[in-house]
Amino acid sequence: MDFLRKMLATLILCVMLLSLSVSAKPATFLQDFKVAWEDSHVKVVEGGAAIQLRLDQNSGCGFASKYKYMYGRVSMKIKLVPGDSAGTVTAFYMNSDADVTHNELDFEFLGNRSGQPYTVQTNVFAEGKGEREQRVNLWFDPSLAYHTYSILWNHHHIVFMVDEVPIRVYKNNEAKGIPYPKSTPMGVYSTLWEADNWATRGGLEKIDWSKAPFLAYYRDFDIEGCPVPGPMSCTSNPSNLWERSPTYTDLTPVQARAYRWVRMNHMVYDYCTDKPRYPVPPPECVAGFY
Repeated sequence: MDFLRKMLATLILCVMLLSLSVSAKPATFLQDFKVAWEDSHVKVVEGGAAIQLRLDQNSGCGFASKYKYMYGRVSMKIKLVPGDSAGTVTAFYMNSDADVTHNELDFEFLGNRSGQPYTVQTNVFAEGKGEREQRVNLWFDPSLAYHTYSILWNHHHIVFMVDEVPIRVYKNNEAKGIPYPKSTPMGVYSTLWEADNWATRGGLEKIDWSKAPFLAYYRDFDIEGCPVPGPMSCTSNPSNLWERSPTYTDLTPVQARAYRWVRMNHMVYDYCTDKPRYPVPPPECVAGFY
């Protein structure tokens, strides 16, 4: 644990130094987001600093960004449903919402029975092809306090991060014929909904409505990216350091060590190693990860 604390401290310092040179666009809910589903279940709290999502027997809910982005980095601080949350899913994701070519990058937090680890499922839909799930048990209780969840998406790779610790990397391997999200801009979304047919232990644990309402909280929205349509494209905007800086084209050595630590100690499912499901590993799995 001492090694992990030192590693996380180094990561935080690197992020603070990087923030001095990267021009971020702090997002506010009213300016940059809208309620996408069930207004009565989305509530501004904490003096306007946070958003509460509510799930009960009547409905779940969700919100969406007003703009779509073509590459970027999005972050949110989330405090997940506490206690017995089995059968619920709290999601934070990017989605092209396109009929022709579907691209999507998912964080899905799977509810649990009290006392069990909280599992986060990530998934990548690239040019219409999905079913690339990985699951990681979080190494802390995400319902006790806010933690930062981030998605970096650029020409080089997609990185899912928890408190700046990488938990998933999906490389751009187009040169090897592997689809990569690039053809459609994506919006930013979050939802809280019932999924007790699969969310907890494959659907064995059902939602206990006597514990409702189930509440999740969001704050400190941060979007760095190119809105589409926008005044300047990603390829022509020199200020997009998140796209061009070496810091964003590869994992740092510290990040790479943290990523290996997560995969070795906290990964509980990887579609790449699911032989009953994929007797022949998908091509991106053969291409390799960090």
